Amino acid sequence: MIAIIDYGAGNIQSVYKALRYINCDAKVTNNPDEILKAEGAILPGVGSFGDTMSTMEQLNIKNTVIEYTKSGKPFLGICLGLQLLFPESEESIGVKGLSIFEGSIKKIPNNNGELKIPHMGWNSLDIKKKDGLFKDISENPYVYFVHSYYLDAKDKGIVSSQTTYGTVIDASVQKDNVFATQFHPEKSGEVGLKMLRNFADIVNG
Repeated sequence: MIAIIDYGAGNIQSVYKALRYINCDAKVTNNPDEILKAEGAILPGVGSFGDTMSTMEQLNIKNTVIEYTKSGKPFLGICLGLQLLFPESEESIGVKGLSIFEGSIKKIPNNNGELKIPHMGWNSLDIKKKDGLFKDISENPYVYFVHSYYLDAKDKGIVSSQTTYGTVIDASVQKDNVFATQFHPEKSGEVGLKMLRNFADIVNG
């Protein structure tokens, strides 16, 4: 069973429906015991970095998420769920993230008004790691983004794909059991469903 960690994010049901569509056993929960017992976990995300960290504290799941990422069991962060894995975000100055990886979340530059912010729509990926989520994924797939802030990872060795929108964006990361995407696999058509199947296969061994 894959636990979809529930802190009230807007895309939780779309993630759940996508997993059910690919016949994956999943449960939406914010119960720490259920999360820790799950064979895999997904931290989805739409919303504010600071508000979400506060909500996770109130629900007593912040430390649960940190513990899960260190458990060795497969973990997937999506959109804000990627950003929360890092120590800080320009969206919420002074708020400490989960600090699983090193790096910072920065505001996408609008290039003197030339770019629309938030970045919303389809962009191609430059895949850096062809295993994990990207196993058997075609070159330069198009995936769906909705975000105003982006990851600049300190260790580029964990970056599994990049895209460009005003600047080079670290679009996904992968290290050991932890995977995360800035884009939304659940909204990225067949290629996104394939990524979720790949994650489910990792969960199932």
